[in-house]
Amino acid sequence: MNSLLKQFPPQVAWVAAALMVGGSAGWASHHYVSQAGLLSAEAETAPEVVAEASSVLKASLSQAAEPPLQALVPGQIEGSNQNFIALAVERVGPAVVRIDAERSVPDLGPDALNNPFFRRFFEEEMPPSNLPDRLEQGTGSGFILTASGQILTNAHVVEGAKTVQVTLRDGRKFEGEVVGVDSVTDVAVVKIEADDLPAVQLGSTQNLAPGQWAIAIGNPLGLDNTVTAGIISALGRSSNQVGIPDKRVQFIQTDAAINPGNSGGPLLNDRGEVIGMNTAIRANAQGLGFAIPIETAKRIADELFTNGVVQHPFLGIQMVELSAEMVDRINQDQQLNLQIEDDDEPGVLIVGIVPNSPAQAAGLQVGDVIRAIEGAPVDSPPDVQARVETTAIGDTLNLEIHRDGRDQTVAVKPAAMPPDLR
Repeated sequence: MNSLLKQFPPQVAWVAAALMVGGSAGWASHHYVSQAGLLSAEAETAPEVVAEASSVLKASLSQAAEPPLQALVPGQIEGSNQNFIALAVERVGPAVVRIDAERSVPDLGPDALNNPFFRRFFEEEMPPSNLPDRLEQGTGSGFILTASGQILTNAHVVEGAKTVQVTLRDGRKFEGEVVGVDSVTDVAVVKIEADDLPAVQLGSTQNLAPGQWAIAIGNPLGLDNTVTAGIISALGRSSNQVGIPDKRVQFIQTDAAINPGNSGGPLLNDRGEVIGMNTAIRANAQGLGFAIPIETAKRIADELFTNGVVQHPFLGIQMVELSAEMVDRINQDQQLNLQIEDDDEPGVLIVGIVPNSPAQAAGLQVGDVIRAIEGAPVDSPPDVQARVETTAIGDTLNLEIHRDGRDQTVAVKPAAMPPDLR
């Protein structure tokens, strides 16, 4: 029938289809009336037979007039213009907040005041060196974890501020206390004094896959309650790949628009569950956004709410991925004074040892190649970081290394990362 309808203009096709439906209905009505008359004539002789036949006939007509329910298009509601994105936003939106932070920053440091450029143009009008710090204001996003006012956001949104102003979507404003900041993972937590607040529902990244839907909510560029949507572009992006090697995070990559002000807001799946915390960390990103997996953010948040600080395990090594290109570069670097064999085996090369670190205490050396940790192969610095991050401080890690042509195992006990390296 579809092929037949395509031969006619749309208006004719619709009329034909309507006539066919109407003809069927008319035939069914006529057939029912005829059968009803026949059944009436025979009612006196076999009433039980007529009743049964009438019941069967009515059931048959009911099935013809009321076809089986079709499955709704995923994410749509019958009789509504809402889709799954609108539903997710309706569910989570009230728990997304705006965070306005104010911090003191030096106006002009001594180095700037002594710059000959300034001296040349300002001479005697140079400002005094003891000027008070200026106030710097910034805006970001966050989301409420609990009805009692625990809020999750990015560290760079509130870093340097003791208190912040938190604004809910309904317009209510609260003074928030910055309970803890962890710059290593770019996670921070804020507490406001309130009850019965809307809270988000946390999801999981365990079954997340590229191509799935991603929804971001936040306050980009000062535009409150902005919603953007896209897909999950990639998983497990390392800090090095993202361009912030000092962080310890495996990022979710999405093409949902994430701009300054989105930082700290939630990344949702198609069910409205929080799967990550958005972070606008690449100012030059075009069509790229990144989010901290919710498992990482929640783990750090719990520790910050409990202790106010997070202790990260630390070995004290500098590493590079052992690729053929890297081997050539290292062998040509006279300062390193290393000759590495290109044996096509995966691994991570140690190029530096921090003094007085667990690595030095365990006897690790520059030039050692880490092949595996606790039996699990590693082939990149993020692999090593991820394995160390999940280890308790003081526990023993067995590193399988290659040194001077021989394989051996070295036991290392991670310590807490020194504050000056955070």
